[in-house]
This record gives sequence, structure tokens and C-alpha cells, in this order.
Amino acid sequence: MIRAEHLTKRFGTFTAISDVSFEVQAGEIVGFLGPNGAGKSTTMRILGGVFPPTSGSAQVAGFDVARQSLQARQVVGYFPERVALYLDMTVREYLDYVADMKGVAGKQKGHDIDRALDSCVIGHVAHRLIGTLSKGFRQRVGIAQALVGRPRVLILDEPTAGLDPEQVAEVRKLIRQLRGEGTVILSTHILSEVEATCDRVIIINRGQILAVDTPSNLNQRLRKKSRIQLEVRAPVEALQSCLQSLPGILAIEPGYATSDGVTSLTVSTDPDRDLRAEIATAIIDARWDLLELRAVTLSLEDIFLTLVHRPPTPIPSVQH
Repeated sequence: MIRAEHLTKRFGTFTAISDVSFEVQAGEIVGFLGPNGAGKSTTMRILGGVFPPTSGSAQVAGFDVARQSLQARQVVGYFPERVALYLDMTVREYLDYVADMKGVAGKQKGHDIDRALDSCVIGHVAHRLIGTLSKGFRQRVGIAQALVGRPRVLILDEPTAGLDPEQVAEVRKLIRQLRGEGTVILSTHILSEVEATCDRVIIINRGQILAVDTPSNLNQRLRKKSRIQLEVRAPVEALQSCLQSLPGILAIEPGYATSDGVTSLTVSTDPDRDLRAEIATAIIDARWDLLELRAVTLSLEDIFLTLVHRPPTPIPSVQH
């Protein structure tokens, strides 16, 4: 549904993005993650038809965003980082104006406006002036205008920027509700945003793509060893001795021991071997109570920091 191939954008002598390539499949919600100034908004603007790339190409729903700009924009709903709202219009008047600009007419226009109002939960303020609304409601109006026309692709550039925690939660819920209705790509510098809403993540820094994959796949590819958290009702030394006897155990990190005999440990193993079954069997055979056994994964923050601060050689990316 979205394909970027070797996109580069220069503003004078400044290169905002360089050789950016990725794909987003139909129906996906994909997060474009990077620090401020990484090149997220530049890429979003190219996809939204705001300006062309200096080199490379991008297609949305099969239309080239530079050579077939009008057709590409007709299938895109775009929420820019700074959405232009007319504060002296009511919400419904503004959405009606947007529908006219998009060429939506007749009964379809009314249906689209009502659907956008319902999706963004702003029907109850439809007759209020936009200038009287809070920032959170204005963000919703901005997303609603992107939904008018039932676009096949929704591009959201920093959709929760500047919102309070309650408003952020509401916008994230809205984005999740769009799953299956179309393809969504959203840019953000907030790690929890991606974890809360997205199927895959594209990580960008200093204008270059570092990775494209699911957080779980990135976790498997970046970790140097597997870690398993254990909580067992057993003597500490006996438990450690039992685990050390298992092939494939690289290290054991002691955690805590409680007064009622519960021992916590973190076991490190070869990343290519899953030893959870063997560990569980050994503990049960020793007639100890296994209270917890879970794989410890890298957080998205760990993944992000690992990629951003490693030498600038992108890891191979799985497009889908």
C-alpha cells in the first residue's frame, strides 16, 4: 500500500533524509519512530504530497506521489504535524469545507462527515466554534478531517504531540479502532506510542532507516543472549547447582530470596536455544514449586537506544 524506495530530500546543503526505503502493507498500523529532527516529518510530507523528494520515489496505493500527485492525494488522509484549522468555523462547517475540497458530494458527504465525527467522538461539539475547543479536541478535529473521504491510507504526523495523558489515551484508542479500516502510518518520538498502537515499527535516526520490523523480531535479532526470569520455592544454592548442570546455561544472576523460601533468579542462555522446557522439567523433577518462568525481552526503549547508539550500519530490515 505504501512503498518508499531510496528517498532522499535535501534543503540546500542540508540532507533531511537519505536513501530511505520501506513498505507498509494494506491494513497495517506502522509506527515511524525517531528522535526530533530524525527525518520523520520530511518523510511524511513526501508521502502526503506536500513536496517531492530530491531523489528516489514513493508510491501510495500504486500512485507515484510525485508524478501522479493528484491521484495519490485522493487516496490519502493526511494529518500534518501542524494542522491548519479555521478557528472561526464550527467543527461541522470545517469538515464540510474539507469534504468539498476533497470532492466528496451529495449524500456521501453527509455520511462521511457523520462517520468522522463518530470515529473521533466529537459529534457533541460539532456545532461549536473550533476556536473554543481544547487542544485535545482540536487534535481530534484534525484527525477527523483526515478521515473525510474514507481514505485508503491515513498518514498521521505526531498525532499526540502536546496532549495531556488523558487526551493521549483517547487518541491512541481512536487509532487502534482504525485497524482494519485502512492503512495507517504514524510518526512519533514517543516509544510508548508505538507499543500501544502499532503492528510494526520503522526506526529512523539522522535521516536514515535503522530497522523495519516488529518489536518482537527486533528483540530476537538484537539480543546477544536469551534471559529467563525464574521464581522457585527452593534453597538458593541447590537451585543454582541444579540449573548450572543443564547444558546451554551461560550465566545465573541471583535476584532475591524471601523468608518463606522463594528464590528469584535470572538465567542467561544461548539465544538460539529455548531452554524453558528443560528448566521447568528440572525444577519439577527436584520437587520444587515453580512459581514463575518467563522470557525477559528487550523493551522497545532498549531496542531503540541500541540501534540509535550503535555504529551507523543499519541491520537488515524485514519489510513484511
